[in-house]
Amino acid sequence: MRNVARLLEIVAVSGLMAASARSEEPPALPAAPDFAARDLAGETRTLGDFKGKFLVLEWTNFDCPFVKKHYASGNLPALQKTYMEKGVAWVLVCSSAPGKQGHGTAEEWRERLAKAGCAPTAMLLDPEGKLGRLYGAKTTPHIFIVNPEGRFVYRGAVDDQPSFDPATLEKARNYVRAALDAALAGRPIETAETTAYGCSVKY
Repeated sequence: MRNVARLLEIVAVSGLMAASARSEEPPALPAAPDFAARDLAGETRTLGDFKGKFLVLEWTNFDCPFVKKHYASGNLPALQKTYMEKGVAWVLVCSSAPGKQGHGTAEEWRERLAKAGCAPTAMLLDPEGKLGRLYGAKTTPHIFIVNPEGRFVYRGAVDDQPSFDPATLEKARNYVRAALDAALAGRPIETAETTAYGCSVKY
């Protein structure tokens, strides 16, 4: 009887430890909401257009010093190129309203992207802020990664250096790179959500 009682005690403790471990796991991020927004060619793009691929949505404003840090240094254009070559769709979004910092026409944005050496999968113009508010975009930059099944797997900052000084890139922990590397390899993403930093989105 003593051995049976001891065995039951071990089983109970093991169950509690397993339950505790499960409770410490971060909750899964929700499904990404569908959207409809026009690209630089005037074509309407939706979330469904990217089904079956990992999708990065990057909110941007090229007049924001935090965005300038990542583009003048070549950091984000290089990141985009690296992962687009691996089959990731990378989409820029501008939610700046007319008359606000960062707003631009399709032609102006084509010129800006060319000057920055940037060639994303698509660029979406969201002057009414519908897409930005739908996704909860708060800053530029603000990154959202969606998996092939349409669920968020990362939301937040590019890295852990909330500064517009390019020198900080040398010591930065790049959350986006880490998330994409893990996701593409089928591994759990260690940091799935962070606080985005930068200029406020100019709704």
